[in-house]
Amino acid sequence: MAIIDVLNSPWAIRPDRMEEIHAIYAARMRGDELDVAVIEARIGKPLNNPPAQGYEVRDGAALIPLQGVLGQRMNMMSNISGGTSTELFSRDVRQAAADPAVKSIILMVDSPGGTVAGTQTAVESVRAVRGVKPVATFVEGMMASAAAWIGTAADVVVMDSATAQAGSIGVVATHTDVSKQQEALGVKTTEIVAGKYKRAASQYGALTETGQQVIQDQVDYLYSLFVADVAENRGVSTDQVLSDMADGRMFIGQQAIDAGLVDRITSLETLISELNASADQQDQRLQLSASFSMESPSQLAASWAAENPDAAALLRAEGGAVERDRIAAVRAQSMPGHEALIDQLAADGNTSGPEAAVQVLAAERALRANQSAVRLAESPEPVAFAPAPEAPAVQAEKPEPTPLEIAREARRIHGEEAAAGRQIAFTDAVAQAQSNLSA
Repeated sequence: MAIIDVLNSPWAIRPDRMEEIHAIYAARMRGDELDVAVIEARIGKPLNNPPAQGYEVRDGAALIPLQGVLGQRMNMMSNISGGTSTELFSRDVRQAAADPAVKSIILMVDSPGGTVAGTQTAVESVRAVRGVKPVATFVEGMMASAAAWIGTAADVVVMDSATAQAGSIGVVATHTDVSKQQEALGVKTTEIVAGKYKRAASQYGALTETGQQVIQDQVDYLYSLFVADVAENRGVSTDQVLSDMADGRMFIGQQAIDAGLVDRITSLETLISELNASADQQDQRLQLSASFSMESPSQLAASWAAENPDAAALLRAEGGAVERDRIAAVRAQSMPGHEALIDQLAADGNTSGPEAAVQVLAAERALRANQSAVRLAESPEPVAFAPAPEAPAVQAEKPEPTPLEIAREARRIHGEEAAAGRQIAFTDAVAQAQSNLSA
């Protein structure tokens, strides 16, 4: 990824980490030499930090790291933050699901978020293994933005302490104008493009109103995908995510539980024990299902009857009485002309008296309809008459507004209120936008 792409691409990350990354990349773009010693002193660790990929198996649980800044493919960021490649993370999740030594999967999360690119693919990789093996997210310090996007996809989300944090649900994009830098270097770039919006937000000039709207539309759309995925991950509505989780705040400990992002606080050892117990129960159910599938229903019934002769005799007696009552109820629905149908229903072993009545009445209606058709065919031609006036067209129901339309309308309402000197919460603006668009 080129430096300018890093600066201008959408991110789902905490603002302070975004500023730090931008500062380092902007210095590189200006041609400044990076002082490795200064950066190492600033972040408190050496810059030799290859991406922490792969997983450790502890007591049958695969511990898969989701730590540092997240990126689809890591580069200089991995040296600075010890970040995670979401591409390799997805590979590790799939491998752990197929690993016979692994009973459960735990995502070990301590991350401020990262790039939007690659995040949704990582979400899908976690969803794909749910049901195959128990999957949990364990927040060791922070689960922010893109990390929350991925982490909430697990079966259960827990924190290690009351001081752990989760949230920062939102998307941010920036625009960097390099025209002054080029001017200082004696360079001028002229772009020749085709397509109205192809370079609406070009870095070779000041950001135009159209360019800003293009970026805003992209951010709003990505935000709507983020919100929809969190809603699906946590089993709640998008309205609840918007009102309780997705205003960009970080929630600490119990606050994150109250907001619905996290389920509880527990230790890693307790979590591993719970997940392994769940995995053992799942294995027992699979083994039981497999043993049943080896015998036909008749074989199973015969085996059970041989092991329980008294109960089998009682069931046969009760079953015979029930069947005789069913046949009598079916025959009570007899109607002239439908004797063959009644015989068929009485012999099928399933149809009840009320169900037989429904079928006999349906057959009688069909018979009468056929007789009416015959009489109509033999009757004289009817007298012509003027058709009734056409009923007015029914107006189609107005489609439900999309999350992007709601977000745009909410921004418009929020802006109008602010221009008028009135304050309005963004969640209230969202509610008013939904009302306006649904009217």
